[in-house]
Amino acid sequence: MTDSTSITMGYDDGDIDTNASTGGNSLNALIDRRYSRRAALLGGTKAAAFAVFGGAVLAACGEDESKDAGPTITAGSSGETSSGRVVTLTGSTSNTAGTAQGAFSQVSGPPVALTQGATGTTFIAPSVAAATMLVFRYTATDSKGLTFSTDTSVSITPATLGFAAVSKNKLDVVTVPAGYTVSVLYRLGDPIDAATPAYKNDGTDTSYATRAGDHGDALHWFGLAAAGSTRDDTSSTRGLLVMNHENINQPYLHVGGATNAGGVRPEAEALKEMECHGLSVVEVTRSSAGAWSYVQAGALNRRITPLTPTVFNGPVKGSNLLKTAFSPTGVAGRGTINNCANGYTPWATNLTCEENWAGYFRRPTATDNALRTPREVVALTRFGVTSASGNYGWSTVVPADSTNTLYRRWDARVSGATATDDFRNEPYQFGWVVEIDPYDKASVPRKRTALGRFNHEGCWPSNFVVGRKPAWYMGDDAQNEYLYKFVSATPWAEADATAADRLSIGDKYLDNGTLYVAKFNADGSGSWSPLTFGSGPLTAGNATYAFADQADVLANARLAGDALGATKMDRPEWTAVNPVSGEVYLTLTNNSSRTAANTDAANPRAYLDPPSTSVSNRNGHIIRLRETGDTSEALAFAWDIYAFGAGSDLDPTNINLSGLDATNDFSSPDGLWFGRSSNASGKVTPVLWIQTDDSAYTDVTNCMMLAAMPGPVNDGGVKTVTNAGRTQATRVGKAPGTTLRRFLVGPIEAEITGVDSTPDGKTLFVNIQHPGENGNPSNITSHWPDTQATGTAAATIRPRSATVVITKNDGGVVAL
Repeated sequence: MTDSTSITMGYDDGDIDTNASTGGNSLNALIDRRYSRRAALLGGTKAAAFAVFGGAVLAACGEDESKDAGPTITAGSSGETSSGRVVTLTGSTSNTAGTAQGAFSQVSGPPVALTQGATGTTFIAPSVAAATMLVFRYTATDSKGLTFSTDTSVSITPATLGFAAVSKNKLDVVTVPAGYTVSVLYRLGDPIDAATPAYKNDGTDTSYATRAGDHGDALHWFGLAAAGSTRDDTSSTRGLLVMNHENINQPYLHVGGATNAGGVRPEAEALKEMECHGLSVVEVTRSSAGAWSYVQAGALNRRITPLTPTVFNGPVKGSNLLKTAFSPTGVAGRGTINNCANGYTPWATNLTCEENWAGYFRRPTATDNALRTPREVVALTRFGVTSASGNYGWSTVVPADSTNTLYRRWDARVSGATATDDFRNEPYQFGWVVEIDPYDKASVPRKRTALGRFNHEGCWPSNFVVGRKPAWYMGDDAQNEYLYKFVSATPWAEADATAADRLSIGDKYLDNGTLYVAKFNADGSGSWSPLTFGSGPLTAGNATYAFADQADVLANARLAGDALGATKMDRPEWTAVNPVSGEVYLTLTNNSSRTAANTDAANPRAYLDPPSTSVSNRNGHIIRLRETGDTSEALAFAWDIYAFGAGSDLDPTNINLSGLDATNDFSSPDGLWFGRSSNASGKVTPVLWIQTDDSAYTDVTNCMMLAAMPGPVNDGGVKTVTNAGRTQATRVGKAPGTTLRRFLVGPIEAEITGVDSTPDGKTLFVNIQHPGENGNPSNITSHWPDTQATGTAAATIRPRSATVVITKNDGGVVAL
């Protein structure tokens, strides 16, 4: 690079005969200035600029160093770093005539925001698809008005993962890479209003309708303006976290564990357990020093629980299937339960998904089946509404108020003359996607029935393209269930993203459209079959289940998927959509019923993973698809398997097909999320976050979260897997290698689930669910999050699900 150091004077050598009239410069002043200029030219005045990358001084220009350590840059030299990392520009000056003051400005390259700090001027390296040069000028002015400048250049290369993999471990803390910090933000029992007292965590606490719920799961960041309740999608310092509370660690919620005297649950205990389910909407802020906290008295703080009023929208609204003693019109509902993964909309609403709802209901089949029609029995059995008592026995409560049906509703037995006399249809009130407006505390959640009813794990949208009908992708989390997508009937209009009445925009896009189920073919192709009444086998003449109308098809989507011959998958869980390519990823957590005889191309493994003696898919895999024409409206797609979960010691030919090693081996993928497109982690080659919910590998390590930068669908090839002597061809993505590595390991007996970031990508929020889940008050098996600071805690401390904040110590984009 040409040395661009320059010193600019107010005149040149031809200005000797200067007019000395009043207001002009005297001869002596001109001589002083001339000598100052000559001194500068001889080196008496100096301006130097330096750039520091990622907090480390890099080697001098021309040396081949890693991107984690780059050159100290002086005038005429250059350095290199990659997208998302912090660059610090440091200028220094000296002047024989007086101290000079300087500042940096950008000369060329993609524009960046320069921030002046105590150690220099910093910026985040911008996202680039190829090596790109940025040039900055350091300009100083001395006490006599002389200016000096020098240029320095920084080459930015595309983003890469920029951390050392975390080792597998069984510690009772959240472990993250060197250079990162973890802090605990929001825990089970934390009060969310000024009136609720601090949490004691000894089983005596009540009022969970105004406390953080249990089992934090999927979460999403919704930005807030600096003050008030105004939406600001660009804010990275103040916002609302909306998170699911999927389930409970029941024993820890009560002094000595749950009680059940004579087969009857106490009302106070059951109420506490119900209120610990649902969602939180809670305000969080970052201080000027960088510390994060939740705002206990936040104006928009809110709990949504199984007791919260809801309404039904879409084709099933008002159906006979939804009519109960509480809702004789089939329009009103109460609450949401077992909320697992999530989705969002560009008009800034949250989509929460009801997953394992069936087990909460009491319906002993030995007696109740005889009171049902054959169609009813088929439908209820297909969804698993077959429990003799219900998960927590809530239906056994005898309430103090005899008119209170909050507990009776969990009893799905036929007991009255008609459906409006009892709660036989209450199971149809659950299994839906629920839309919530986080910015309106008074708004009523809407259950969007056009998206079908099943074990909704998540509901992630396609990329939004003006004029194109958007889609939402959904897994049905149970063994041998299906992948679905809903395509709106309405093409996307950008103006709707900023509409004031957000739930009415939801009516527009989510109440009318087509629900499809996926078929994966052996040749790597796939197709979407519509769940439309009157089409193909979805008629009243179906021999297995006689569908009555479109509401019946949607409410019994599993039966419709069966009839259409959809591909049975190994527990379809979270979906995620690549914000650049639009490709869709789906975690298939595991399947204990997968055998060598029933493998197929999309679910190709059935094997032994010691110490288990069961042949099955114990470790799961991640499948992905690319819609034909790259459009959400497509009826066909191509697919391959991005990564197979496996221990690195397992057979590389038939089990560890992705070539995983000690830095990236994993089991039972569950949570899945791509970095936001508003920062470098969601551009060019976006970062994919993978979270595990595992029991197969927990003899070696606690559950974990990994970061990946995957390539496109079909970047690998075809492999043949041998399962117990039977061969199965499948399509395998390119081995991830160093583009997949372990970022986090959680505490004892915890699931890692739920992840989002601020728009700038500098703060990551992660939920740690049910630490110590196998314990009880007399045998506490984890003490997290109290262990997070020191690794130890008092033996009597009970564990709590909690949200953690992860930041990079140098202020860069997390993972890069």
